Amino acid sequence: MRVRQFGRTGRPVSEIGFGAWAIGASWGAVNDAEGLAALHQALDDGVTFIDTADVYGDGHSERLIARVVKERGGERPFIATKAGRRLPRQEVAGYTPENLRAFVERSLVNLDTGTLDLVQLHCPPTNLYYHPEVFAALDDLVRDGKIRHYGVSVERIEEALKAMEYPDVVSVQLIFNIFRQRPIERLFARAQESNTALIARVPLASGLLSGKFRADTRFEDSDHRQFNRHGEAFDVGETFSGVPYEVGLAAVEKIRPLVGGDMTLAQFALRWILMFDAITVAIPGARNPAQARSNVAAAALAPLSPATMAELKALYDQDIKPHVHQRW
Repeated sequence: MRVRQFGRTGRPVSEIGFGAWAIGASWGAVNDAEGLAALHQALDDGVTFIDTADVYGDGHSERLIARVVKERGGERPFIATKAGRRLPRQEVAGYTPENLRAFVERSLVNLDTGTLDLVQLHCPPTNLYYHPEVFAALDDLVRDGKIRHYGVSVERIEEALKAMEYPDVVSVQLIFNIFRQRPIERLFARAQESNTALIARVPLASGLLSGKFRADTRFEDSDHRQFNRHGEAFDVGETFSGVPYEVGLAAVEKIRPLVGGDMTLAQFALRWILMFDAITVAIPGARNPAQARSNVAAAALAPLSPATMAELKALYDQDIKPHVHQRW
């Protein structure tokens, strides 16, 4: 497993991480035994970065991670969590020092640690980035030893660029995959200039880029790919990267012939992300050991050819860009 420096923290992390949303909730029925085994497998295979949030299963994801870390002992992986979505309404007024401290204290208990490695504001309202007092409250939590670093998880490029104006924002988490290529235009250069770590979430477009879905695939009612198909519960960009399902299925069939050798389509999609030096870590989810093992294996694959990269850019420009590019 290759490592990349996590921005200004100087800490090396595996370029493939573990996204722990699916072992918490919102991806259908949760099987704790499989989720725990997936975490163990990922760590066995060299993953050193885990991403979670306080709302994934109302803290269940965080508690599973703490259990695995305790069982294993030794050096802890870098664990990033998020805060802010526990608010009853997403308003800037809710991001008070008192609320942020309460969220952090809860995650400290869930993750069974004295200090959180990284706390990310969890896709807050765009207007929050124009309120420096919120970031001052995070500075206070660093000063008090509750958190080591803080960053942001964003929906829009505008939010990421604004966040990087704050000197102690060490990381930005954003959706980046073959179906969401806008960050390449401006954001990557800015992140590299400021040495800001970039975390690529939704790397497989909620599984669309695994190539395993069909027009008649049925998702469980507790799966966001069913209940958030049109943004009913949260930003629609989090589900299939905001790409209309049928459009995504058709695009996948154009990508499939580009995948060579024993590589799976999912591994191909992850390898595409790793072609960009600005990305620090990609965080695919895994609900069982086989998925975790497959994700990690993508890091060892040969680079994609310039011709393949050009074909994927052309496909995005023609088929996907009109649906997503200007929205986020």
